[in-house]
Amino acid sequence: MSETVDVGVTQPEFVAPPLKVRRALLSVSDKTEIIEFARGLAALGIELISTGGTYRELDAVGIDVTSVEELTGQPEILGGRVKTLHPRLHAALLAKRDDTSHMATLEAEGIEPIDLVCVNLYPFERAVAKLDVTEAEALENIDIGGPTMIRASAKNHRHVAIVVTPESYDAVLGELELSGGEISGDTRHWLANEAFAYTARYDAAISRWFATRYEASPGHLTFSMEKFLDLSYGENPHQRAALYIEVGSRSHVLSKVAKQHGRSLSFNNVLDLDSARKLLNEFTEPACVIVKHNNPCGVAEGSTPLEAYEKALACDPLSAYGGVIAFNEPIDRVLAERLSENFIEVLIAPAYMEGAMDILTRKEAIRILEDTEQRAYVPDLDVKRVRGGALVQEADRSRDDRDSMQVVTNAAPSEQQWRDLIFAWKVCRHVRSNAIVFAKDRATVGIGAGQM
Repeated sequence: MSETVDVGVTQPEFVAPPLKVRRALLSVSDKTEIIEFARGLAALGIELISTGGTYRELDAVGIDVTSVEELTGQPEILGGRVKTLHPRLHAALLAKRDDTSHMATLEAEGIEPIDLVCVNLYPFERAVAKLDVTEAEALENIDIGGPTMIRASAKNHRHVAIVVTPESYDAVLGELELSGGEISGDTRHWLANEAFAYTARYDAAISRWFATRYEASPGHLTFSMEKFLDLSYGENPHQRAALYIEVGSRSHVLSKVAKQHGRSLSFNNVLDLDSARKLLNEFTEPACVIVKHNNPCGVAEGSTPLEAYEKALACDPLSAYGGVIAFNEPIDRVLAERLSENFIEVLIAPAYMEGAMDILTRKEAIRILEDTEQRAYVPDLDVKRVRGGALVQEADRSRDDRDSMQVVTNAAPSEQQWRDLIFAWKVCRHVRSNAIVFAKDRATVGIGAGQM
């Protein structure tokens, strides 16, 4: 039985009638499937206009296309920095078809309206993600004409369809083919929504790059998030939830993670999974981390994943019931049999050896994830939401190696004790504040999280 939840979504006050698409402008940096999209538009008798590299790509395969230079009467200048910033082009995008004065101006100027615009932007996020990016390279990857065309078209979405991602090509082309070349007002409104989110994301990435180059706590801090996954429910069953990923992040909690079995992930599953993966990344030898309610309840290293699991489970087997269990080594049949003796919400490992999956999937509810992420995640900021804002601090990058520690007692630790001390320190930094961790033989004996 499902429950209907009012999320306060309002519909557009006025939905424009269908628009007959006669002219389309294509100008893309990411040319994925642009040839196929252009061919589909041309097959419907739609006149195509294009710029620079997009024009050359379409022309090279024999698609009939008009250059923007021919439309505006102005060639590209400043090495391509100025090519679409022209009144004749933007008048064709911004004119309101139901405004007689607008249409009279177009007629007097000899300007034909443009009905569909397909634009995506210079890859700024990809450029600045490179470790060796120069200032000049970053600046040249800030698009000017593209965002201007997108915003103009989205503002005038009652009369123009704006397409900003290759993922939308098939749907837009499909609607045009089914309707005889028309695109509905509902579709144009949704595409405008997608377009404004796209430029907001782009501007946020640029703003963040500039801001963090000046100070650790800049005067303005912008984040852009995009939905990665709808979750089965929130912290409570009556709450809707989704996982959003920070744009530009090199990796995230579910990057390169494949769900091999089980129910959909919930809000709490992902929260605990994030804690488990962060802690697991501290270890290079075979390790097991068990997390419950966003705190580790058992952590251990061992000579094998099975040994690590047995030692981690022994710390607090009661709390481990219904927890998230993470391994940094593949799971074999023997370990799978042992794991199947307990109730597990989420299990994650880099691989599952022959026969292991057959054993684990006997239980329908268990969520089995395979983690192939190799990229390290080094956050620059730690952000926690508070009422009306956020608390932001530098990420904890304190050293936890032996050379950074000072013995302050008369008795110096033995080599074995040093190993356990450093192991316990790694665990302790992932337990909520005022934490106490007891460890022996690189396994937690007791974990005390901060209580009220």
